[in-house]
Parts: sequence; C-alpha cells; structure tokens
Amino acid sequence: MGNFGNKNPLNSNWGSVCFNDSDCFGKKSRFDDHSRFEHKNPCKSCGSCDSACQCDFKAPARQLAAPLNSDCVLVNSVVGSKTVQKVAEAVFPFTAFDPDIPVGSTINNVAVVTGSITRNTSIIRDKVVNIGLIAVTITVTFTPPGTTTPDTATLMTSLLFQEHTDFPGACPEDAVIESPFVIEGIFTQAGTPFVGADGTVTTAAILVKVILRTTITVTRQVIVDSHGGICDINDRRCESPTTPPTSNF
Repeated sequence: MGNFGNKNPLNSNWGSVCFNDSDCFGKKSRFDDHSRFEHKNPCKSCGSCDSACQCDFKAPARQLAAPLNSDCVLVNSVVGSKTVQKVAEAVFPFTAFDPDIPVGSTINNVAVVTGSITRNTSIIRDKVVNIGLIAVTITVTFTPPGTTTPDTATLMTSLLFQEHTDFPGACPEDAVIESPFVIEGIFTQAGTPFVGADGTVTTAAILVKVILRTTITVTRQVIVDSHGGICDINDRRCESPTTPPTSNF
C-alpha cells in the first residue's frame, strides 16, 4: 500500500489517515499535553494519527468464479402480471356466537379483526387458481329483546376465498408469484337469510365479507444464448393433459 501523505482523502474526524511516521509530523493529536496517552510520534498507528495501535489493512482476496460450461444463461421470462381482487365471505347464524345472540335482538355494531391468511395457488391452462382462508375475530354488540342493556358476543373462525384468474398463455409448469394481500374493505350485514340444518330459513344471521387485493405474476424459465435467441426448457409444457389435473391443498 503506497504513501498517500497528508492529501489522503480518507481523513476522519479523529485525525488524518497516515501510513508512515512522516505523515503526522507537525500535526496535533487529539490527546493534549496533559493526557496520559502522550506519544512522541503519534503516527505509529492503525490509520489515524490519534490511534494507539498499528494495523496493516488489506482487502480480502477475491476468488475467481469457476468457468461457465456454456455461453447460455437461464432466465425467468414474464408471462404476465396483473392486480386482482379476491372476496372472502360467509354467513353466520346468531347461534354460532358465544354467547348465542337471541332471536329478535337489535344488532348495534359488528367489528371484524382479521388475522393470518393462508393461500394455495395452482395453474391450469390459461388460468391461475387460488384457494385460501383468512382468520377473523367477529365481535357483535347487540341489545336483547325486552331490554335496553347492550351485550356482546364473539366468534373466532376463518373465511374461505377462492378465485380463478384468466391468464392467457399460462401453463401448468409455470411459476406463480403473489404479492402480500392487502385488505381493501370489510363489510357486514345483519339480517342475512341463512338456511339451517333442518332446512328452515332464518334471518337471524350476519354476513361478513372481506375484499382482498394482490398482484399475480406468472413466470417461465427459458434459455437465452449469446445471440439473444430464446428457447423454452420444456417446449411441451403447454400441451393439454389427457385427464384434468387434480390438486390437493
């Protein structure tokens, strides 16, 4: 390493960087005359006139990468990218809450707090298929019939969402990247019709709907040669299967 002298650009607030004794002659150390760290020659140091140690700084040696086997590279080609919305919703009868909401109660407020989101994604020809669950905690404030004292009931459950998005050109062996879900809106409606286990219809139920937004990007691995030529690593990826694909999430 050469001698940069006093013109070395690597000066710090602690003193001038120097690499031999002559660089600091005439310079004043930050240690005053009464300091117990007095140095007759303050530049026998590790890069600063005010340092008390001497170090030899060397950059780590860089190792050369192994030679490539060919002049082709594997890259991800973007088949398409689009922003989509998904809807998670369900209808819950009053009896699903704890405690049960009495029939005929006045619903004052419904508060929904969302939690973790689980999603599964698959590709069929020209479509991206999503199935998932979003955890929710539903708190209902209500006034039972015949009283004026409000009460609360809660329900912890999950809302199901499923969506298939048209993606012309997408094939089953392509890869899917989805951005984190953004919750755009939460909607509730009391008095929604609900079919009970015995087949009777009641309006003592509450609809909960959550609108989600995400960006779906479909990519495909291709080989690019030194001349810019592109070829698919599987030129039969888009052939239609003899039987419909089945996915178990």
